[in-house]
Amino acid sequence: MTQLQPRLGARDIAVAALMNLLWGMNIIAVKMAVIEIPPLTAALLRQAIVLLVCASWLRIVPGRMRELLGFGVLTGGLYFLVINLSMAVATNVGALAIAGQLGVPFAMLLAVVILKERIHKYRIAGVAMSLAGVGILVFDPEVAREIPGIALTALASLIWAGSSLIQRNLRGVPVLSMYAWVGLLGVAILLPVALVFEPEGVHGIPRLPLHSLGWVAFSAIGSTILGHGSMSWLLQRHPVASVTPLTLASPVLSVVFASLFFHTPLTPLMILGGIIALAGVAIVTIRSARVGEGRA
Repeated sequence: MTQLQPRLGARDIAVAALMNLLWGMNIIAVKMAVIEIPPLTAALLRQAIVLLVCASWLRIVPGRMRELLGFGVLTGGLYFLVINLSMAVATNVGALAIAGQLGVPFAMLLAVVILKERIHKYRIAGVAMSLAGVGILVFDPEVAREIPGIALTALASLIWAGSSLIQRNLRGVPVLSMYAWVGLLGVAILLPVALVFEPEGVHGIPRLPLHSLGWVAFSAIGSTILGHGSMSWLLQRHPVASVTPLTLASPVLSVVFASLFFHTPLTPLMILGGIIALAGVAIVTIRSARVGEGRA
């Protein structure tokens, strides 16, 4: 068993930087994918690529199958169905990157409701700040037309939060095995849905140009497999309290990359809401990690 080391070395920092870069750039890949491919079909293709890459790791894990199936249904099927729809209806995806930070406070609230965990004033304040930061976006005239996309992103964040609770019981399961099931169940769910609502998109997959497939492949391999694989690798080497704060750079990069690539406005209210939401997420993330390590 690998002994956990609290201090992060140069290699760990490099892995964390790559992880944040991949997650930050992924917002561009997902948006471009749903511009060039119908959104449900794009989600199906992403999970098909994940399954193809991880297929050799697909195996029955005794005592963990209920959790693996639940994780696969939520993460591979429902989450990507909703998040791709949110990207398809939105223009300013930077606003969606800010709304996507609701996953962390949602996960903590679900832990309180379902697992009866107790929280104290700092994490309560963090949740309130996260919700307030996203709420500020509603009052921005430049973002008001993105309300459907923000609402779908909030729903996707809630689905992600539910899957994160399940993932707690999957420690020790190889990450490639986990994502093999995510890919399999994602395909099983998204294929019939796409065939019903986007039959022309599914039938047109063989005719897709390589650059369109490239956006989907980046999301599947870069964000899902390499990004989450890096996170798993770091957690196997270091305490949760040392690793989780490293993820806070990715939403900042997402907003910046989206603004630069799509030339969408980054308004003062967006910046204010993003700072408040990210500060709240940072409080929840760091305090939750310390609680998980048995510290106050």
